[in-house]
Amino acid sequence: MRTLLITGPGGSGRTTVAAATACAAAREGTRTLLLGTDRTDTLGAVLGVPVGSEPVEAAPGLTARRLDADAGFRADLVALQDRASSLLDLLGASRFDPEELTPLPGAEELALLRALRDAALPGAYDLLVVDLPPAPRALALLALPEELRRHLRRLLPPERQAARALRPVLGRLAGVPLPAEWLYETAARLDLQLAAVEAVLADRDTAVRLVAEPGPAGADAVRTTALGLALRGLRTDALVATRVLPEGVEDSWLAGPVAQQRKTLEEWRETYAVHPVAHLGRDPRGADDLAALAVPGASGVNAGPSTVEWPVTDSLADDGVLVWHIPLPGARRGELDLIRRGDELVVTAGPFHRIVPLPSALRRCAVDGAALREGELRIRFRPDPRLWPRTR
Repeated sequence: MRTLLITGPGGSGRTTVAAATACAAAREGTRTLLLGTDRTDTLGAVLGVPVGSEPVEAAPGLTARRLDADAGFRADLVALQDRASSLLDLLGASRFDPEELTPLPGAEELALLRALRDAALPGAYDLLVVDLPPAPRALALLALPEELRRHLRRLLPPERQAARALRPVLGRLAGVPLPAEWLYETAARLDLQLAAVEAVLADRDTAVRLVAEPGPAGADAVRTTALGLALRGLRTDALVATRVLPEGVEDSWLAGPVAQQRKTLEEWRETYAVHPVAHLGRDPRGADDLAALAVPGASGVNAGPSTVEWPVTDSLADDGVLVWHIPLPGARRGELDLIRRGDELVVTAGPFHRIVPLPSALRRCAVDGAALREGELRIRFRPDPRLWPRTR
């Protein structure tokens, strides 16, 4: 099953492009599921069909559904109360009724991750199109599975579960109660769910499609978004340029905006597969307007791996170093920072940072320097004589 994640700066028309992409795929004969994430029914307004939490047939071959974060949050918290019932009773805590629960900050992101995992399962559809939130929120969302798994492993290491039988004895020796078994089970279940979302994002049939209006603001937003995606190792499938004005208007007031758009499009074509979408002179509404946008559907997805490779090259014979290549298109030297911490590397690029484990060969090396060349961060590692295996 293919998955298209669509995002862009706010006001760029990403929801319209998501709907047009899903409609185009359905017309090609692809069984398509369109998942909306906005609290309000912006998706239904574009499609011309009300879209709620229950699947609705928006067009032949196209099913649309909108995320209901409230219901998912209530179900999760009620289930957690049931699993921790003995502890709550011991503390004398009163339980919440489902009707009085309101989502906490972050509940929408977790609900979307679950919906993404469930919708991407093989089944009745060939293509999943997800109208992600605007780019800043979308980037934070795409980083969430890896970050949460890392925090879980630090707080509740799986290897500690091996001492399950000794937990009561260890608790008496330490003088403090050790975490209950249900806590480890909950962490393991959450880790498994997050791993499933990571698998969807890393699948070769998953792609991120950017949406932006050509111009200085759009160019800045695309550069920043592409940098955040690259740091996460996610591949950008295409760039849909929206509200493109017609050429041949040199004698009108549109000459300046048209020239500005033309310059931005030429720069984008040097890096991305750009699909210009003409300005209709109105807000697109309904199937006819969406078809007129001529947005590519499933057949427009470039084949290739979803994640971007970060290879390590061997230059020991020539320079005595190993080089780790991290593609960061659009990065600037002043925005980069690196910190080595044990077997991990903290990489900061602009407003984004990521903690990544070092490949096994580089763990026995010391950082020898780094350089940014042609949109690629190249980090040099020199073998540590105390740790590197000796050769005769």
